[in-house]
Amino acid sequence: MATYYPPIGFHFKVEFSGISNKENDHQFQSVSGLSVDLETEEIAEGGENRFKHKIPVRTKYPNLVLKRGLLIDSGVITWCRDALEKYIITPVDLTVSLLDEKHEPLQTWKIVHAYPVKWNVGDFNAEENKIVIETLELSYNYFNIL
Repeated sequence: MATYYPPIGFHFKVEFSGISNKENDHQFQSVSGLSVDLETEEIAEGGENRFKHKIPVRTKYPNLVLKRGLLIDSGVITWCRDALEKYIITPVDLTVSLLDEKHEPLQTWKIVHAYPVKWNVGDFNAEENKIVIETLELSYNYFNIL
């Protein structure tokens, strides 16, 4: 089978290092926050008023946001609850892999030194018949593309 280009974004997995993962802990509905910005600082040159020099300063990474159907027995949620309820912060590395039709990684992002900063369970509504979604928000230092 040929690899399709461009790759499709619905076939992926998330794997946590250092957490006792349960059966479905690698399955998520969506992943967002894999981006990086280069912050700059403006410096005015004396005597030249037409422009300012922009000097690169540092990179900035937004929080990683993971969404999935609520899991009752989850090692990832135990890790989140330890951080958010007991203040036992244990940073871990994780990988996000975009998969091909044979379930092999096309590209993998390694997220370094991640820890939970928010956990949200979706609304309950007796008038709707939909899956309860939990959202995990993780702060991290940086990512590498493997």
